[in-house]
Amino acid sequence: MLAALLHSPLPRLIPIGMILLALQKTLFVDLQPFGVILQLVLAFAASAGAAGGSERGALAGFVLGIMFDLAIGTPLGSSSIAMGLAAWVAGTVHLIRIDATWWISAIFVGVGAAVGETSVPVIRRFIGEEDAFVPEMWTIVPVVAVSSAVMSIAFVPLARWSLGLARPEWKVPADA
Repeated sequence: MLAALLHSPLPRLIPIGMILLALQKTLFVDLQPFGVILQLVLAFAASAGAAGGSERGALAGFVLGIMFDLAIGTPLGSSSIAMGLAAWVAGTVHLIRIDATWWISAIFVGVGAAVGETSVPVIRRFIGEEDAFVPEMWTIVPVVAVSSAVMSIAFVPLARWSLGLARPEWKVPADA
């Protein structure tokens, strides 16, 4: 059982998530394009979906969301739903292409991050927060989507490594 845990993606996913969470909470608090804090962890969760498909991405998003909730102090599971949803949406790129190019992956990561960021106020409203919907959402969602799409150029290969995936190799069938 311990061997299965050690060969799972968790030993690679958790340290990467911790580093990205530390960067998001320290360095990227001061770097705010258009007054929006860039969501590194959400971008990595969506990139994991684009790299590994909907199921693996949703699992990675859930783990990263739990880590985010524990670090921020939000109710446990609220961010994991949003990040899992973002990763699942970004993972639908595998329904279109098995080996997606970098720009198709970037588009799906951006859409997944937009869905994840849009779902945050809905989830917070469900758990009882009064002022979950803010008028700045019209600025926040596009900035998070575009920044996540740009970050996906580096995050998709990193997510592929952290999930233990290799690029699919196509072989020419042997002549019979």
